[in-house]
Amino acid sequence: MASIGQIIFGSMIFLIVVISGLIIFILAIAFSVSQGIVESRSPSTVGNLAEDVVLDCRFLSNSGNEQFSDVSITWLKDALSGVVYEYKNKAAQLQGQNTQFQNRAQLFSDAISMGNASLLLRNVKLEDEGVYRCSVNAPKVSGTTSVNLRVAAFSAPTFTQRSDGSLFAQANKWFPQPEVSWLSQSGQLLNSSTQFIKNTAGIMRVASVLEDTVKENDTYTCLIQNSLVKAISEATVSANVTNFQQNVTERTYFIFSAASTKVSSLQLLFTVILVLSAIQ
Repeated sequence: MASIGQIIFGSMIFLIVVISGLIIFILAIAFSVSQGIVESRSPSTVGNLAEDVVLDCRFLSNSGNEQFSDVSITWLKDALSGVVYEYKNKAAQLQGQNTQFQNRAQLFSDAISMGNASLLLRNVKLEDEGVYRCSVNAPKVSGTTSVNLRVAAFSAPTFTQRSDGSLFAQANKWFPQPEVSWLSQSGQLLNSSTQFIKNTAGIMRVASVLEDTVKENDTYTCLIQNSLVKAISEATVSANVTNFQQNVTERTYFIFSAASTKVSSLQLLFTVILVLSAIQ
């Protein structure tokens, strides 16, 4: 049985931990209030290989909408020397820029005064993948946010109906290798066959055939997906009364994986438990 001294000592330790936590919490709030907000609306972004991508970064003072005249912006990439892009004194400062990003990175200079520090990265390459950090210093604003860029290759398929009545889909650019499936209008999985034709760079062309009989005016869904991107394509075969042939109308939209670099609530809970256990 614990003595009165041990109980008092334990209670004091508990109070110290609680009060310290409250102080840290209050200071964090006060600091964030005084420093404004730097954030990304897309902390996890998928770039399409060989195309341009925007890494989102916004900053806002706590006084609301205002224009900024004196802004410093620095973009860095984890585990990479030099800067991705640096802006201060109303001009780009690229003396320390890593050669990987020369002539490929830029800010939206006309929008900086409105709180836009986003980075445009041109001609995305596989080696661009990684965590980028956007740091902003401006009147009433100071902070850093991160964007996790992952790189894939993806394209919408085109559809044609073959002479044997089967429906054929071809997408010219995919990486990593995707899975392909076809669904009926009611959502039933249909029979299909797919080929992947890889070029010298490892990028794949997807060629897939829906083997089940296609019904006129029914809509068929072709799903092409890997760990980063899902392409959902709908194709409808309809008769063309003018030339007595059949037309295929199509539409595609993309869904991107929402993986994030943020620490999960469960991980945070385990960390707190470990700290408290160590104190006791």
